Amino acid sequence: MDVKPKRKIVTENGDTGEDLVLATLISNGDDVGPLVRHAFEMGRPESLLHQLKNVVKKKEVEIEDLCKTHYEEFILAVDELRGVLVDAEELKGELSSDNFRLQEVGSALLVKLEELLQSYAIKKNVTEAIKMSKNCLQVLELCVKCNNHISEGQFYPALKTVDLIEKNYLQNIPVKALKMVIQQRIPVIKSHIEKKVCSQFNEWLVHIRRSAKVIGQTAIGHAASVRQRDEEMLERQRKAEEQNISGLEELAFTLDVEELDEDSVLKIDLTPLYRAYHIHACLGIPEQFREYYYRNRMLQLNSDLQISSVQPFVESYQTFLAQIAGFFIVEERVLRTAGSLLSAEQVDTMWETALAKMTSVLEEQFCHMDSTTHLLLVKDYITLLGSTLRQYGYEVGPLLEALDNCTDKYHKLLLDECREQIVNALAQDSYNQMVMKKDADYETNVLLFNLQTSDIMPAFPYIAPFSSMVPDSCRIVRSFIKGSVDYLSHGMHGNFCDVVKKYLDRLLIDVLNEVILNTIQSSSIGVSQAMQIAANISFLESACDFFLRNAAQLCGIPVRSVERTQACLTAKVVLKTSRDAACLALLNLVNNKLDEFMSLTENIKWTSEDIAESGNDYINEVIIYLDTIMSTAQQILPLDSLYKIGNGALEHISNSIVAAFLSDSVKRFSPSAVIGINNDLQMLENFADERFHSLGLSDEYKEGSFRGCLIEARQLINLLSSSQPENFMNPVIREKNYNALDYKKVATVCEKFKDTPDGIFGSLATRNSKQSARKKSMDTLKKRLKDFN
Repeated sequence: MDVKPKRKIVTENGDTGEDLVLATLISNGDDVGPLVRHAFEMGRPESLLHQLKNVVKKKEVEIEDLCKTHYEEFILAVDELRGVLVDAEELKGELSSDNFRLQEVGSALLVKLEELLQSYAIKKNVTEAIKMSKNCLQVLELCVKCNNHISEGQFYPALKTVDLIEKNYLQNIPVKALKMVIQQRIPVIKSHIEKKVCSQFNEWLVHIRRSAKVIGQTAIGHAASVRQRDEEMLERQRKAEEQNISGLEELAFTLDVEELDEDSVLKIDLTPLYRAYHIHACLGIPEQFREYYYRNRMLQLNSDLQISSVQPFVESYQTFLAQIAGFFIVEERVLRTAGSLLSAEQVDTMWETALAKMTSVLEEQFCHMDSTTHLLLVKDYITLLGSTLRQYGYEVGPLLEALDNCTDKYHKLLLDECREQIVNALAQDSYNQMVMKKDADYETNVLLFNLQTSDIMPAFPYIAPFSSMVPDSCRIVRSFIKGSVDYLSHGMHGNFCDVVKKYLDRLLIDVLNEVILNTIQSSSIGVSQAMQIAANISFLESACDFFLRNAAQLCGIPVRSVERTQACLTAKVVLKTSRDAACLALLNLVNNKLDEFMSLTENIKWTSEDIAESGNDYINEVIIYLDTIMSTAQQILPLDSLYKIGNGALEHISNSIVAAFLSDSVKRFSPSAVIGINNDLQMLENFADERFHSLGLSDEYKEGSFRGCLIEARQLINLLSSSQPENFMNPVIREKNYNALDYKKVATVCEKFKDTPDGIFGSLATRNSKQSARKKSMDTLKKRLKDFN
């Protein structure tokens, strides 16, 4: 065992402390560089060199001591090493002989091993060849399969096969030539599939455009059926309401809803489109196909939006609109079922394009239409189009606004047509009361328009109080209401009853009333015609309520709500004014005839002393004529019209009697003439009282009477017959008894009044004191009137 000797430091006599430090640094293996640098810096390198030499000597002494100490052990170690060398030589000889023998034995084995390794190499090559052959065979089988799919038109399986070859086999094909061929053919196959698919898609585009019209017609026809079913339900409700059927509420809330599957109604085959889009997606070019689809559909839409220049619009509008409807029904289905092929923004853009074009076409075509029938047909089809496309989420408001903008034009045409019909109806009217021989006539001409004056069915033949123009006009007005409602329904207006009322008022005021006024103002009508027109107007007034209810019913508003609000047409007031005008025209005609009779007053012997006990001839003619007029008017005119005509005629007679006294042809008149006129006036007053009561006016007009219309003539006769005519100048008496008389008229008449009989012996005639007093009073009145004037 080796023992590491402890390091000894020998200090010789004469060693300095620096020598010890240097020896310690060297023995410890420390860096002596700083010490050397310090020695040179101090200029004492010789001292350092001397110190180093001392250290060397000390180390040599230590080495000698160490060798002396371990000398014997070293000799023994050398001897042992020589023994080991001998053994090694012996072992080497044995190994050499063993190796020779092993070489002799292993040579044959090496030959076998080489053969075995060669066999393994061949096996490995064969295995790899088989594997490569299998890979090539699989790829070739996939190629054959792909070709078969392509030849059969199964492009999606063909693409999946190509994709499988690309991802799993192409990089592993060991045959470079085969790999290159397949790499070259794959783009060709994809291009071929793309062309084939595009060709099929183009055929589908042509097919779907041809089918769009049928699709649109089918969808619009379905919407029309739904609308008709709803209208029939409303009609049943309306009839139930009119007939007050019990259980009305159940009818009002019972709807026959027929659910129809959209796909079963509309046969839309989008399979080629789905296939084409899917294949383009598999080819990695879906965006290209989306652009291609959108571009081609926009071209088709722009072509569909061109109206035919060969056919008139009224003949081609259904085809035009059905084609557009079918187009957007298809687009909605594509948007909903074809994934991301079509975006909502693209559909909106197409719809806005179509909407702008349709609106422009409709506005232009409506400007050229001059038939309400054509306008209504086009409008109905457009609202059906709107109803159809609204179900598919399209905003059709601008389309309906275009219809709404033509409302005035439609109603203007409708008013013109009705004006022509009303003019013809009035021109063909004989202004004789209608005679109805059976209940069917009564129902169609009276009950249908609520013109009956009694709820009891009359006996037939029935003579109506109106002429044929009334039911004819009612039928025209009812057809106008129907036409107006038909146009306004299903449009922009939710509650369009007020609009219908506005145009109904316009028809009754600007057309019917105007035509009637023109007839009244014409010079060709007589008394009977004017009377019948006034009677007809009164029935047209009452028919206004029927017109209002009919409009409300057609607008779907319950009649009871109209009755509850007590709504009224402005035309009713206007027609009443026209009836007053008719009564005035009738009164003028009656007064003209009365003037003919009153002209007979010229035959009165104004200065004769004889008194006509039975009245003058003219008064009998007047009463007979008035009796005839009032009897006829009683049958057909309302009481207020009767009252106006009676008042007017009697007032005219009163004015005529006063005018007779004022006439220039009457220079003088005697008391006997006054008495005769008084007798005539009494006959007329009796007739007026009798007629006022027999006509039933006494119950309606309690504060007035026909007698009051003769007040001026009566007060004049009373004044002329008075024993004190000068009392006329007394304000109290005049206000009480003579308030209807005019000063100038009284003065003129009194000047003509001669209380003395004519004749050669008139001045010799005996006069009693009473006559003298009256004459004196009359003279006083004349003088005071003269002074007053």
